[in-house]
Amino acid sequence: MKFLVSLLCMAFMAGCHADPLSAKNDPKSPWWELGFAEPYYMKVWVEDTAVEDIKGKTFLHTGGGSASGGQPEDGAESARGWHGVGSNGKAVVGADLPKRIYVRWQSIVEPQTYSVWLEIPEDARQLMYSSVNRRCAAAPEQEARSISSLYLGLAPGGVVQVWVRNSCHHPIKVARAQAEIEPMGPSLGKNHGRYAYPVSEKSKRYIEKYGIPYGSW
Repeated sequence: MKFLVSLLCMAFMAGCHADPLSAKNDPKSPWWELGFAEPYYMKVWVEDTAVEDIKGKTFLHTGGGSASGGQPEDGAESARGWHGVGSNGKAVVGADLPKRIYVRWQSIVEPQTYSVWLEIPEDARQLMYSSVNRRCAAAPEQEARSISSLYLGLAPGGVVQVWVRNSCHHPIKVARAQAEIEPMGPSLGKNHGRYAYPVSEKSKRYIEKYGIPYGSW
């Protein structure tokens, strides 16, 4: 009887000291997601991506298409810097956390095509891991994020910014890279030099007034 009472006391004490930020029992995806962002008015088209994970496996065609951005037409010089990093991404099914990511994209407003392999630092992977395994300290009653996210910001001049979202859903900048011009041009030369679509009228008006703010990203 004394032994049973001791076990119950130990279980009670363990419960009292449980980590309130642990997300051990919160629902979560086994994968992570990759998304894209662009500066305001600086439209891009992502042709292709690939991922090499920390186990050395390579995953091809892991995402592409349009990126999150905007064209606010508020009269401000708003293309400088970044305004959010998007909310949607595509799961990289089967991949462990990323070691390197390849991206090739069209910068529509220049126009130019860029490509780069970029290294993902260890602190970025730690943030991705903790974002689904730890609850936000500011709201411990809420479940942790169900999937970890990594975003690539793609800008004119071949600039790439990398963010991950932490356990409180905040984007944290973890890397920056400089891409090279893709010598084969858009669609690797298979589309007679045509880009995915023309520059929008809103972007034209903005660029006529303010230009492309190289060096601001």
